[in-house]
Amino acid sequence: MNYKFKTEPYKHQLTALEKSWNRETYAYFMEMGTGKTKVLIDNAAMLYDKGKIDGLLIIAPKGVVGTWYNQELPAHLPEHIEKVTVLWQANITKSQSKKLGTLFKTGEELHILIMNVEAFSTEKGLSFAKKFLLSHNTLMAIDESTTIKNPKALRTKNIIEISDMAKYRRILTGSPVTKNPLDLFAQCFFLDPEHLGHGSYYSFRVRYAIMKTAFISGRSIQLVSGFKNLAELSEKLQPFSYRVLKEDCLDLPGKIYMKRTVDLTSDQKKVYKQMKEEALAQLNGKQITTVTALTQLMRLQQITCGHFVADDGTTQNIKSNRLGELMDILDEVEGKAIIWAHWQRDIQNIVKEIKKVHGPRSVVDYYGLTTQENRENYRKRFQEDDKCRFLVGTPQTGGYGITLHAANTVIYYSNGYDLEKRLQSEDRAHRIGQKKSVTYIDLIAEDTVDKKIQDSLRKKINIASEVLGEELRSWI
Repeated sequence: MNYKFKTEPYKHQLTALEKSWNRETYAYFMEMGTGKTKVLIDNAAMLYDKGKIDGLLIIAPKGVVGTWYNQELPAHLPEHIEKVTVLWQANITKSQSKKLGTLFKTGEELHILIMNVEAFSTEKGLSFAKKFLLSHNTLMAIDESTTIKNPKALRTKNIIEISDMAKYRRILTGSPVTKNPLDLFAQCFFLDPEHLGHGSYYSFRVRYAIMKTAFISGRSIQLVSGFKNLAELSEKLQPFSYRVLKEDCLDLPGKIYMKRTVDLTSDQKKVYKQMKEEALAQLNGKQITTVTALTQLMRLQQITCGHFVADDGTTQNIKSNRLGELMDILDEVEGKAIIWAHWQRDIQNIVKEIKKVHGPRSVVDYYGLTTQENRENYRKRFQEDDKCRFLVGTPQTGGYGITLHAANTVIYYSNGYDLEKRLQSEDRAHRIGQKKSVTYIDLIAEDTVDKKIQDSLRKKINIASEVLGEELRSWI
C-alpha cells in the first residue's frame, strides 16, 4: 500500500507488516531489539489511513508505558496523522480527567490510550478501557504479552473479557515462552480462542503437558513433568505469528539502545526529597548526612536503587520497584544477559533474586567480593555453560579485559559518571566473536539523579565525538 514511513524500516520489519497489517489478529514474536514497537505503530497507522480504526489501545508493563508515550510514538508515527494521545494514570486529578476526556471528543484524529497492564487488575482501569473500546474502532495491542500468560490472574481475565470489543488485536513479545509452552495459551486466547483449538487452559494442558501427581502436606496435586506434541503446537502458531531473532536480521546496527523507566516507591520519594532538599534523611531510626555534593549524589543514587548507607555504616533497605523491573526484563530476554550495577548491595540482591526465580546454576557474579580464583571459573561458566544465563557484576571489576560475547543483552541496573567504565563494560559483549547485535537496556528513574548521570555520560560522548571529528552516534 502507499504508506509513507516516518522512519525507514528494516527488511524484517517490512516482512512483519506485509504478513500482518490487515489481519484482525496477529502475534509479533520478535526478539528484544528487533523493533517490534515500530512495527505495531506502522501497522496502526496503516489501518488508520485506510479508515479501519480511529482508536489505538496500548497495554504495556509499567516500565515501558512512558517509553511508548515519550519516545516510540513521537519517533515512528507519521506526521500526517493527527492524534490525541493520553497516558493512563491511576490517580485521576482534575487535569488528568480533562486529558482523558479528550479521548472521547468527536473528530478525525487517531485516539491513542496507553495503559499499564497492572491497571486491569482494578475496576477503575477496566471500566475506562471498556468505555474507550466502545467509543472507537480500536486496535488493541499488548506489549510484552507474557504479562498475561497466567490465565488465573485477574488482569489476564479482565483483558480477555474485553478483547472481543476491539476490532483488531496484537500481541508483542520477544520470548512468548518464558518458563514453558503453557505460557502461550492465554496470550493466544486473547487474540482468538480458535487459534490454538482449545476453549480452556486445562484442555490445552492435557494436550501439551505431561502431568504427574505429587503429595504435599497430605494432599495430592498435579505438577507438570514434561511436554508433548510440541511440533503440532509450533505448527498451530505459524498462520497468525511472525518470529524473528536478532541473528536473522543482518541489517540491524551492531548496538541497540533501549530504556526502561522505574517509578520510585512512596518510601523512596520521601527519603529522596529529604536528601535532595535538606541533605539529611532519616529512615528506620537511622540518620545520614552529606558533607559534599559528591556524597549527596552518591546517596541519592543509592536511594533510587532501594537502599542507603547510614552515618553509622549500616545499610538500610527501602522498598523499590527496580529489582522487579529487572526481573520482568529477564523474562523477556532470549539467551544470556550481563547485568551491570554500581553498588555491591545491588549485586547481592540481584543474584539472590535470580537464583530464586531461575535456579542456583543460572547466575554467576563478578565484582569486588568475587574471589580471584572464582572470577575466571565464573567467566568460563557464563561463556560455555548453557544453564548459566546471567552474569551480574560491577563495571569497575568486570568491565575491563574479559570476553563475555556469549551474551547479546546488557542491562545497566545503575550507572556511574565514569564514561570509560561505561564504554569498556559495553564492549565485554560487543567484541570479536559476537555474531549478533547487542541490545543495551538502561533502568532509569525519571526526574532523579539517574537522569543526571545519563545526561552527563551523553554530554561526554558528544564532546568526544566532536573532538575526534565523528558523527554523533546513537547512544543512551
